[in-house]
Amino acid sequence: MLNEIWGKRLAALWTALYDMEAQDFIARIDAMAAELPQGAALACLSVALRETLATSPQLAIHLHETALTAGVSGLRRRRANIQMTSSIRYLGEPQTAADLLFAEMQMGGDELDAAVRGFLALALADLGREREALAISLTSLSTCLPRYNRSLARYAQGLVKEVHWRTGACDVRG
Repeated sequence: MLNEIWGKRLAALWTALYDMEAQDFIARIDAMAAELPQGAALACLSVALRETLATSPQLAIHLHETALTAGVSGLRRRRANIQMTSSIRYLGEPQTAADLLFAEMQMGGDELDAAVRGFLALALADLGREREALAISLTSLSTCLPRYNRSLARYAQGLVKEVHWRTGACDVRG
């Protein structure tokens, strides 16, 4: 019950993010995190997200890993992975980010699937694999269109000759 109420308060705070000064937001996140036991998954995740905003990506990665190890689950687990891989990519490790996101795609099936694919496309573009990035983006987009879904998906697949989705790797083979 406490986590549910706390989670609703946190969601409201994030909704108000752009209506307050950054320092006020950070202070409020820290105050909310302090309400939970030290090392609690939700507290670690909240502070990790705050560190991402405060442009401390290395600390954010560590805190996301701590939250994941502490057992954050469901959509929060996926959000933690997305945020963490974004920071990893930002720090110049797009291959690590792509590997983690390919693994995350295998665990999909919720409203964050498109976000996973979007951040994967960014990592692939950083790796010089723009056609794969575009194919992933367009395939994801094709699921949202009122028409032309199949056509767009087929054209997207045609951008790469053969894509292998296994063990978190995506290889283009001629």
